[in-house]
Amino acid sequence: MLQSLTSNSCVRLIQSHKSTWYFLILVLGYILYLIFGAVVFSSVELPYEDRLRQELRTIKKLFLQDNECLSEERLEEFLEKALEASNYGVSILNNASANWNWDFTSSLFFASTVLSTTGYGHTAPLSDGGKAFCIVYSVLGIPFTLLFLTAVVQRIMIFSTRRPVLYVSTRWGLSKPLVAMVHATLLAILAASCFFLIPAAIFSSLEENWNFLESFYFCFISLSTIGLGDYVPGESFNQRFRQIYKVGITVYLLLGLVVMLVVLETLCELQQLKTLRKMFYLKKEKPQDHLAILEHDHLSFTSVSHRNNSSSLREDKNVPFVSVPELASPGGDDPMIG
Repeated sequence: MLQSLTSNSCVRLIQSHKSTWYFLILVLGYILYLIFGAVVFSSVELPYEDRLRQELRTIKKLFLQDNECLSEERLEEFLEKALEASNYGVSILNNASANWNWDFTSSLFFASTVLSTTGYGHTAPLSDGGKAFCIVYSVLGIPFTLLFLTAVVQRIMIFSTRRPVLYVSTRWGLSKPLVAMVHATLLAILAASCFFLIPAAIFSSLEENWNFLESFYFCFISLSTIGLGDYVPGESFNQRFRQIYKVGITVYLLLGLVVMLVVLETLCELQQLKTLRKMFYLKKEKPQDHLAILEHDHLSFTSVSHRNNSSSLREDKNVPFVSVPELASPGGDDPMIG
């Protein structure tokens, strides 16, 4: 009997806090997903890093053997300055000295990566004034960009998602969730084709050292605003029409970001995803519950007032009765007696 009551109370406890348990499972799943990614990246990339380190040590050793007049300390100092300049987008190589990082088109590309929070990191402000301006520009520009993208996406959603889904479901008498699912799938395929597959083929033909996988990798890293910066187009020394190419990439990134937001918003409006999200959210307080709370408070206040009034009446009963003196007529006779 006691075991049955305990099990029933546990079941009621779990059911009453269902969203909390789902949320804890979500947190645990996210932590496990982070650990899984760390294990995979470490196991895949660590051997390549070790091999590269060994190759660099071998090259450095051979270079010092061929140039005995050069000390290892001088070489370390030179390499440190070269790597520091490379981190700011300035290369010491002769074939890369013709490309300027801060001409107008390159600066326009940099501004777009800052405002879209992509931030490749291949170019960074060199001066203190540029760093200070970058802070102020980002503080004002990033919220402005979010407002701009939200307004654009909201208007595109009306014509790209809501009206077509409503028209098809009304015209053909189909279920609206089903039409929305098919529409979202087709929209995602179209966006992937126009902003991932086709641009990847274009980049692989324009960039000499990029294959299709590396080009597709750049498109995904850019439009997802991850922006690792290991692949940046238009940086090769023999790039033709570099100015126009940089402007085209800037336009591609902004349009692609808008399209990605439209696809994500379309997916978020699916009834299936809304149901999935509700599993992990706290339930909102219903108007009926709020009204019941107010009524309960009102009843509590009324009962307290009633008890106070009753106690006051009881206190009044303990007060001795005071007789009111009779008013006599001037003549001494009762005026009511004829």
